[in-house]
Amino acid sequence: MNFILENVFTVNFWFAVLRVTTPLIWASLAAAISIKSNAINIAIDGIMLVAALVGVIVSGYLHNLYLAVFLAILAGICLTCLLGYFSLKLNTDIFIGGIALNMFASGISISILYLTTHDKAVSSSLKSQVLPSWDIPVIKDIPVVGSVLSGHNTLTYLAFVGIIFYYFLLYHTKLGLRIRAVGENPEAVKSAGISVFRTKFTALIISGFFASLGGIFLSMGYLSFFVKDMTGGRGFMGLAIALMSECHPLGMFFSSALFGVTMQVVNNIKTLKIPPELVEIIPYAMAILVLIFYGINKRRKWGRKKLQLEETNAEVTS
Repeated sequence: MNFILENVFTVNFWFAVLRVTTPLIWASLAAAISIKSNAINIAIDGIMLVAALVGVIVSGYLHNLYLAVFLAILAGICLTCLLGYFSLKLNTDIFIGGIALNMFASGISISILYLTTHDKAVSSSLKSQVLPSWDIPVIKDIPVVGSVLSGHNTLTYLAFVGIIFYYFLLYHTKLGLRIRAVGENPEAVKSAGISVFRTKFTALIISGFFASLGGIFLSMGYLSFFVKDMTGGRGFMGLAIALMSECHPLGMFFSSALFGVTMQVVNNIKTLKIPPELVEIIPYAMAILVLIFYGINKRRKWGRKKLQLEETNAEVTS
């Protein structure tokens, strides 16, 4: 009980939760837009990793923050285009292609880090720039609330904008309508003269853009350096979040926050005398349980829908 009072019901805890939640929001947005187009981006983890590395290297050597962000996003999108080319053009399995790109990103990031800095796991010899933090006018002066909501990194606030952008794009634009239509009925879209390949490829590029911003936050916001495999499976968590919330923007936000709270609790538990190996598996175990719950719930919904269809058919035939 004392642990909860001292570590959970504090301003610092909830401030940290928002920081931890930020890359999860970007990853879930990347996953959701690809799921909606039925071209599921399994390579989100690798895209985040590559963007994180490029951002650190460019900002460290060229000392230009905005160029670093631009090239990091470009690198992430290029990796996404590679996935799109393999899966949509060459008709390879998108899941296998995504896993292969994740493995490729993990290996190539360490190689590039060593070739450019001679560091083996952490970019300790390279001083990276960090995106600025912002104090929100008026809100920053409100007790407790200001301490939790104000003073965060630029990409934390942009993540909230990203949720609004995702909703507007998907439900209030012609492109969003095409993405949803391609995901639900590609044959009907093709018969209407719309390119299924182009629509899915565009959705993947947007997915890569979101994932890249999540990676940039990890190395130029959450930290100020690159670490080997620093994504820590957040790309796969983003997929779990998008699936459990059925790609609904508000659902993704609250699901990301739930995972964020869990991860921050884990960070605080590490101070206790508990084996760290047991503590660190908690977020991943939670992701597995969430996916199991999602699968069971979806199966039940499908069963009810099938039963209703059978009853309707029976009434019609009688």
